[in-house]
Amino acid sequence: MGKYSKIKTIIAHEYISKVKTKGFLIGTVLGPLGLVALIGIIVYISMNFGDTSKKLAIVDNEGTIYTELIKKDSSLYYKSEKSIDALKKELQSENIDGYVVIPEDILDKGNVSVYTGGGGGLGLISSLEDNLTSIVRVKRLERLGTDASVIDLIRQKVNVETNKITETGETEKDDTKAMAYVGYGLGFAMYFLVFIYGSFVSRGVIEEKSNRIIEVLASSAKPFEIMMGKVIGIGLVGLTQIIFWLLLGFGLLTILGPLIFGDPESLKTMTDMAEAQGGGMASQTQGMSIPGVDFTLILGFLFYFILGYFTYATFFAGVGAAVDNEQDAAQLQLPITLPIILAIMITPQIMNNPDSTLAVVLSIVPLTSPLIMIVRIAATNVPIIEIAASIAALIGFFFFAVWVSAKIYRIGILMTGKKPKFSDLIKWIRTA
Repeated sequence: MGKYSKIKTIIAHEYISKVKTKGFLIGTVLGPLGLVALIGIIVYISMNFGDTSKKLAIVDNEGTIYTELIKKDSSLYYKSEKSIDALKKELQSENIDGYVVIPEDILDKGNVSVYTGGGGGLGLISSLEDNLTSIVRVKRLERLGTDASVIDLIRQKVNVETNKITETGETEKDDTKAMAYVGYGLGFAMYFLVFIYGSFVSRGVIEEKSNRIIEVLASSAKPFEIMMGKVIGIGLVGLTQIIFWLLLGFGLLTILGPLIFGDPESLKTMTDMAEAQGGGMASQTQGMSIPGVDFTLILGFLFYFILGYFTYATFFAGVGAAVDNEQDAAQLQLPITLPIILAIMITPQIMNNPDSTLAVVLSIVPLTSPLIMIVRIAATNVPIIEIAASIAALIGFFFFAVWVSAKIYRIGILMTGKKPKFSDLIKWIRTA
């Protein structure tokens, strides 16, 4: 049996044994549904429980501010005729949540004092600041004799419509903000999947090593063949799940998209209703649409997932072969995983400025490029030369990772009873 035949046999074994498990079937089918349910719960909680349940008594020494506050949110503010001393005693006895003292010179100095039994939370203070700021701004304009039509214009929000000019000179809608979040979602998925399937490789090697199965395998195949078979086989399992999830997501978006986002006429009705209620939701509903995800972005995600997975998985396989338990593996994996952890931590900054020097450099550096480049591709037009440099660097580093891990794997796979140090791994690389 040739070398490639042995690798194919190991790949088939790894793939079939993982795909046939109940865990794979449950994770593949129920995983996306669980994620959708989790997102739904988060949205429901933010919509129904995000607002504060506290109420603030208003002591208005200016005389007109309280009416505007109550108009903005009668569930949060109410006028009190009691003295400050009386309100203080009620607060101490926990009969009220808190009270706001509006001074006479609020229009000149803009200072207001709020008293609660324990802060009241960020939502309470933020709502009060936002409401008072908008009210005082209008009052100051009125005091200066500003025409009412001018004040109405100032109250109106500005909605930014982004467009892009194509190479043919045509104008198209540019869903920059939406695509930035799409990129973040794909980047987070990349981070999650690389870790999950890379850990599967490491865990599988450790289990076979502790069960002495690896000794049987080593008698019929070379360590390199075993390592590559496991890496490729488990990688194909991950790729199968991803393709299924993409097809499922596309199908659900096709069926449920019109129900969720609606047609332009219904969206216009939603916007008009929001403006009639105060404009708070108008900016969120205007221009609402399903962002057009370029098919090349999906291909790019699959490409960078495959290369990113293989790069990290080969390192994980080498670490798994060097140790006897997962605790020791976690310690040795830390330096390997730090780059991708760093990448996911700074992804929000990459979204805000995808063309910065930091973004360009990290999208080319091999250990961070699988995540950062996919975020940049979604958020901006990445020059072809940068994508080519990223691909070349990642492919080259993958072969380096295979070379390093194969040397560690060759020696470590048959060693037991000793926890290796980094110096031992370097020695194995040099001598193997």
